Amino acid sequence: MDLLLSYADGESPEESLREPVLNSGPGDCPSSPDSSSDSPPHISLPAKTSAPRVDDTALALTAAVSDRSIHRPLDPSQHAVGFNPTYDQLWAPIYGPAHPYAKDGIAQGMRNHKLGFVEDASIQSFLFDEQYNTFHKYGYAADPSGLSYVGDVETLERNQAFSVYNIPQQEQKRRRLEIKSAETESDDPVTAAVAGPDVENPATSDWLLKNKKSPWSGKKDVVQGELTEEQKKYAEEYAEKKSEKGREGKGEKSDHVDKTTFHGKEESDYQGRSWVAPPKDAKPSNDHCYIPKRWVHTWSGHTKGVAAIRFFPKHGHLLLSAGMDTKIKIWDVFNSGKCMRTYMGHSKAVRDISFSNDGSKFLSAGYDKNIKLWDTETGKVISTFSTGKIPYVVKLNPDDDKQHILLAGMSDKKIVQWDMNSGEITQEYDQHLGAVNTITFVDNNRRFVTSSDDKSLRVWEFGIPVVIKYISEPHMHSMPSISLHPNGNWLAAQSLDNQILIYSTKERFQLNKKKRFAGHIVAGYACQANFSPDGRFVMSGDGEGKCWFWDWKSCKVFRTLKCHEGVCIGCEWHPLEQSKVATCGWDGMIKYWYSCSFILDFFKIF
Repeated sequence: MDLLLSYADGESPEESLREPVLNSGPGDCPSSPDSSSDSPPHISLPAKTSAPRVDDTALALTAAVSDRSIHRPLDPSQHAVGFNPTYDQLWAPIYGPAHPYAKDGIAQGMRNHKLGFVEDASIQSFLFDEQYNTFHKYGYAADPSGLSYVGDVETLERNQAFSVYNIPQQEQKRRRLEIKSAETESDDPVTAAVAGPDVENPATSDWLLKNKKSPWSGKKDVVQGELTEEQKKYAEEYAEKKSEKGREGKGEKSDHVDKTTFHGKEESDYQGRSWVAPPKDAKPSNDHCYIPKRWVHTWSGHTKGVAAIRFFPKHGHLLLSAGMDTKIKIWDVFNSGKCMRTYMGHSKAVRDISFSNDGSKFLSAGYDKNIKLWDTETGKVISTFSTGKIPYVVKLNPDDDKQHILLAGMSDKKIVQWDMNSGEITQEYDQHLGAVNTITFVDNNRRFVTSSDDKSLRVWEFGIPVVIKYISEPHMHSMPSISLHPNGNWLAAQSLDNQILIYSTKERFQLNKKKRFAGHIVAGYACQANFSPDGRFVMSGDGEGKCWFWDWKSCKVFRTLKCHEGVCIGCEWHPLEQSKVATCGWDGMIKYWYSCSFILDFFKIF
């Protein structure tokens, strides 16, 4: 009943008016409060509506899920987020239980330091060192945020928060005075002896004696004792090094110790013939040259690359090699195939070597700026020449009566001519605009052709420092190697644009445009070009370790041999045995090549 009453009380007037009233009779009026209690009770009918009934449970659940996704924390390991997170969600701390495999609760992906996660901070190294040293010296330092200090607060207040780098000038001066006074009191015996009652009185002599200032105050007189043996040795070495540097600055050079080592069994045989003497049976076997195709021997003794090789003149029974390990070696070709002698006189890599006509002497040019004339048999240095510049090429005049005249192309753009008998410079050819690379005698040795880094060729009359022919074209490149054809009419110039150009040695020194040898890669390397003794073939090394052979008439590639692992820098055709070629490379090897398939008789000696 109470529920019915509360329901009746909450009913709105409009609804009560709309409810139909069921009376007892058709003529009766509605009941009123004044009506009799005997009247029958009213019956209320439910209200009718045409609107559909809506279930808002799903809507409430959807709103709750979206609200929960907005306020839930993000998983740092997930790669995609299905909604737009807020700033607070992105930068909220990580919630959840500790990581099961990490002691500090940080996952392995979040760890960027062995102690955990370290946040990157932008701070200058000077500021960090300042605070680091201040903390270790005074016990306090500024917080990286710059808002507070950490460490010993009492010392911080006493020092007024200064660091080791910004101590005030007054504090620095005071400390210097304290240190100076402490040293003076401890070191001055007179002051200690004078200490008395009148020391503090400025009118007394004791006060003046204590407080007098001398220009030598604060300095101690040290009595120099005798040097020990070790100190004397060190002083002598230091003085020697200092004097050596002074000589280098003035253009002089300290002498390097010249040494030689003979590796053969004996320097002369039972008949008294020297090991340098050519064999009597060494004669040309055939006038026709053949392209080699078999590798028959290797000479290995240089610890670094080999820069140049030269056969002994006319006979070729010995092979001279210049190494980048500062050593020059001469090898036996006909008999044992071993190293016969090592010449050690240069302090840096050897650049070029050149035999005299009879092979009894040879020249060597090194990066130590020295040119040395050696005795081939004994290994002694006969003469040393130097201008203070690096010699790139050395040549003796090929005439037999002018074997005492030396020409050297230098790094200072000059060709210097020496008289080796007197040791004096007799001529300088100074016209090039770059370092001189080659010197080649032509026209019965009356003229010589030089090439340079200035991408030009110049022709000179021997002994006259005037250019008689200047060759320079826009398409020309530097030519670090030039060889003379056996007939003396042509020059083969190794151009750094990967081709060999042919120039005439006649009056006009014209370029032969019909002859051009290409296919090899030599850009950047001074690979040597050469001819076969009969002039039928042209050969050259390249930057890939190959040796190329071309036919002189057709200019076609005849054969290619893979000779070395590094650069094949030099190649020489044997002067007597026309089917044999020696090559050298930057791998430190010298290899010997032969064309005949029946090489067993030759190979027995090795």
